[in-house]
Amino acid sequence: MAEIIKTALVTGGSKGIGYGIAEVLIKEGIRVAITSRSQEAAEEAAASLNKIKDGFALGIAADVRDLVSQQRAVDAIIQQWGRLDYVIANAGVGHFAPIQELTSDQWQETIDINLTGVFNSIKATLDELKKKEGYFITISSLAGTNFFENGTAYNASKFGMVGFSQALMLDLRSEGIKVTTIMPGSVASYFNNHEPSEKDAWKIQPEDIGQIVADLIRMPARTLPSKIEVRPSRPGGK
Repeated sequence: MAEIIKTALVTGGSKGIGYGIAEVLIKEGIRVAITSRSQEAAEEAAASLNKIKDGFALGIAADVRDLVSQQRAVDAIIQQWGRLDYVIANAGVGHFAPIQELTSDQWQETIDINLTGVFNSIKATLDELKKKEGYFITISSLAGTNFFENGTAYNASKFGMVGFSQALMLDLRSEGIKVTTIMPGSVASYFNNHEPSEKDAWKIQPEDIGQIVADLIRMPARTLPSKIEVRPSRPGGK
């Protein structure tokens, strides 16, 4: 009997946390489709990931703000590999400014990507996840329970994502679909135009989040960690 190779979708997977998750999953023997709004970025990242295991990565241009775009991404995965077992809703954006300076466009983009994008991701993948008793994992943030100055848009989107994910978990667990939200603190990623460097060595690394995702997937079917907070063990490298 041929070995069953499971398949994951990672939104916003061309760099940062999404890429780190894809990297770990491929090393675990899971095929991974990554999405980016840029076809070029998606294909470049997939080519790099395929150096780990050839044919295990697929790059797709998709925008989480657009449900039809997400549905087309799922169609491409099914056409390529015939199944979808895991979805990691990772795509995100951050605009940080006092309310006096935050523009309506910045507010809308933050909510559309960080919150509505997660809604679109589950709506587009739900039928496939039902077939496999799959797993839907959202990458939120400690900002989903801890508010801070200049964070009105980001806090609102992440508080909303945590609430959405936990309610979604209650909706879907009776159908055999697991839902978990991971809430990282400081991560050495490209988020908010940051360029990772050696100075970020104290932070959570993208592959650390990937390891958490892999560990969740390996959990016994009877057990569901529904919300996970993750922090650097030594803040600021102290």
